[in-house]
Amino acid sequence: MKKTKQLSIFLMAGLIVAGMFMVPEPARSMDTVDHSLFNGLLKQYVQGSDVNYQRFKQNETRLDDYLKVLEQAKPDTLSKNEQFAFYINAYNAWTIKLILSGYPGVESIKDLGGFFSSPWKKKIVRMNGKIITLDEIEHAILRPRFKDPRVHFAINCASKSCPPLRPEVYVGSLLDSQLNDATRKFLNDPKHNYLNGNDLYVSSIFKWFGEDFNRDVVGFFIQYAQGELRDSLKSRKSSITVHYLDYDWSLNGK
Repeated sequence: MKKTKQLSIFLMAGLIVAGMFMVPEPARSMDTVDHSLFNGLLKQYVQGSDVNYQRFKQNETRLDDYLKVLEQAKPDTLSKNEQFAFYINAYNAWTIKLILSGYPGVESIKDLGGFFSSPWKKKIVRMNGKIITLDEIEHAILRPRFKDPRVHFAINCASKSCPPLRPEVYVGSLLDSQLNDATRKFLNDPKHNYLNGNDLYVSSIFKWFGEDFNRDVVGFFIQYAQGELRDSLKSRKSSITVHYLDYDWSLNGK
């Protein structure tokens, strides 16, 4: 009996020691993240450049369910395109959640900032076991990691001068065509950018993030402009003067 007890103690001690040196199991890789909840909401409540925040508010629990999906995901195990799409969708979904936190008494996203801080610096985004800000998604992840200026036409800041929120989620398999489409639509929309003689009037996005466009606004426009706008820019490229339009921060809702 004594020997049996000693043997049991020895085995238990061995298991404890072995456990101390076990290598943690790596995070299981993911092929995609299920964005279907958010996709359904976008299809229902985004029309043109308008977002129906009233209906979003009525179905906020569905948005919350999607945010939980993002919170539980492991984006670093995704392919590069899936990661890129993940963070774009996360930015847009959490921006809507921020608006809903003050809706209907919100005339501008800037109303939701503090006296000394902007709304983009609020720690609201639950992701990767942390709570981060919208600024961190944009300036610490999206811009430096993917280095793609088209991201500025995919993320939406809930304001009328922002590139419109797309009525569908971004997905890795379609990402390049989706980014091209969002960029072309914004650049060719005379409400946001237009040419008057040799003067090109553009969104302030091109001033704030000039380095992302290699300080060559006209060259970027020629790449994505269409029709008469593209032809005019190409023929007058050397004589074009760029002007930056004022930004309308009023809410992009009905």
